[in-house]
Amino acid sequence: MTIKIIKEAISKEELSDIAKNQFGDFVKVVVDVEKEIMAIGGELHADEEALLIEQGSRQENLWGINIYPEKSEEEWIVFDSMINIRPSQNNKSRGVESLEIQRNIRDIVNKLIL
Repeated sequence: MTIKIIKEAISKEELSDIAKNQFGDFVKVVVDVEKEIMAIGGELHADEEALLIEQGSRQENLWGINIYPEKSEEEWIVFDSMINIRPSQNNKSRGVESLEIQRNIRDIVNKLIL
């Protein structure tokens, strides 16, 4: 599967198709909170992160999440990725510890997936 950079909104159905072709019920996503774009479809969050960095994103703005398209919008985002472990940014776990960054990620996801 090819990694796609999402700059324009895609449908939830398209996201579901990507999920079914990969992990079944979810997709790995890396969100750039500065550029308000995201990469989807990688086998690893690190692959998506690398592609975004190649295209000019800065690592400190990239956060890994999993999206479960079939769940409700309150539950569909799971903040869990190895790329999120960043002691230099006071993020010591695989989650996203900053509530403000979580809000930004939710806003971007909700804008890019309809």
